[in-house]
Amino acid sequence: MKKIVMVLIAMSLLNCKKDKEQTKTIEKEQTKTEQTEQAKTEVEATTKETWPTKDWVSLFDGTSMDNWRGYGTETMHPEWTIEGDAMAFTPSKEGGKNIISKNKYINFRLSLEWKISENGNSGIFWGVHEDEKYSEAYQTGPEIQVLDNNGHPDAKFPTHRAGSLYDMIECPGEHVNPAGEWNWVVLEVNHDTNLGKVTMNGKEVMTFPVHGEAWDEMVENSKFKGWEGFGNYRTGHIGLQDHSDKVWYKNIKIKEL
Repeated sequence: MKKIVMVLIAMSLLNCKKDKEQTKTIEKEQTKTEQTEQAKTEVEATTKETWPTKDWVSLFDGTSMDNWRGYGTETMHPEWTIEGDAMAFTPSKEGGKNIISKNKYINFRLSLEWKISENGNSGIFWGVHEDEKYSEAYQTGPEIQVLDNNGHPDAKFPTHRAGSLYDMIECPGEHVNPAGEWNWVVLEVNHDTNLGKVTMNGKEVMTFPVHGEAWDEMVENSKFKGWEGFGNYRTGHIGLQDHSDKVWYKNIKIKEL
């Protein structure tokens, strides 16, 4: 009888320990969820529409694509349409339907929101230079990656994940929302201070040089090594990429510095 009582006590203590561990696990998950919701709330509290409008110029306000045209053409590709308040790209059989801003910029702060389809890929360029010898915008323009980190095979490379300076600097995945959800990115490029900066969903994720020896070294250590025009043009167009996947962009605006 005594042995049975001891066994029951031991089992009771073991169950209490398991209950405590489960409670701790649940509390950790609840804390993580609360922190995530708090971060979202903080981002929403500084929503793009409440920013000071002085010196900001809208490149897309949900009603008109007049500030854009196709790369290498004076017209807009029909694959880009307006859906609700977003500019949407729907791929066709023929690729290469990248678009660029009609104006060129050198020092600026660009703010926009993007949403990628499941398994999708796209990108945001700057410093894009048009020339017949460059058939694609990515041949001259550095890129902030737009990607479904959970579904696209390119995500196996850290510097190819969403929010990254493509093939050069990785953006931590915890600052990126998944496919089907909106992400808010702010890109700052300033050649006067030689500083580039990327903010994802309200969190600064990277800074980098935008010209000079340090920039050249980054290019030298990337897939763009030896590319004639890549990253060489301080003044250029903003670009959005056709990567044969559905993608949406909205609330696009720019402030020259």
